[in-house]
Amino acid sequence: MRLTSFTDYGLRMLMRMAGTPGQPVSTGELAREFGLSRNHLAKIMQRLARGGLVETRRGGGGGAVLGREPAEIRLGEVVRLLEEGQPLVECFGSGGGLCAIDGRCRLKARLRHAEARFLEDLDRSTLADIALPASAAA
Repeated sequence: MRLTSFTDYGLRMLMRMAGTPGQPVSTGELAREFGLSRNHLAKIMQRLARGGLVETRRGGGGGAVLGREPAEIRLGEVVRLLEEGQPLVECFGSGGGLCAIDGRCRLKARLRHAEARFLEDLDRSTLADIALPASAAA
């Protein structure tokens, strides 16, 4: 399974924030650290906030902090949130895609099973397990 860059950077953002708990971080700061567009990271931050994984504050002293303790955030939950709307294969999408072998395909069930096992495995780990050490996060 290949994760989108959206999910990859979302996980990195959370790892960074878990390394400095309670210390607000701005999307501008993260953009500089990761060498990415602030707008791109803002979209990721919005999705994380909508999912309740981060809380954002505007103004001086503002920024984003984790919405829950790192040990309470399962990695599978993060991937499900950030990969929302990104099917593993075209036929898993809402429209089902155009498939000449639909109805006869025996691969689809195996892929769904593999995807479910992948997420179940990620659910065994938490953000606390992968948090960046404070020295690497700063």
